[in-house]
Amino acid sequence: MANKLTPEEQEILESYENEEWESVMDDKSRLKYQTAAQAMFKKDKRVNIRISGKDLELLQERALIEGIPYQTLMSSILHKYVYGNLVDKSHK
Repeated sequence: MANKLTPEEQEILESYENEEWESVMDDKSRLKYQTAAQAMFKKDKRVNIRISGKDLELLQERALIEGIPYQTLMSSILHKYVYGNLVDKSHK
């Protein structure tokens, strides 16, 4: 994937990589955000679905490209959809 950064973004990235940034988050805030993240990604339910073999094959291929398990990819897609973050590019 090509890295298309503006000059300002490139400057920020280089600054970060040179360890010129310091976190201002305290332990209480960090714990709050960690707890929220864990709750968000807690997988406490199991679902069985039937999909076409071709769809499963394409999902597995895409997951391989992304470097994640295909079940994780499927869960991520569903999560994005139900929260309105999955956008259909064909309807622009």
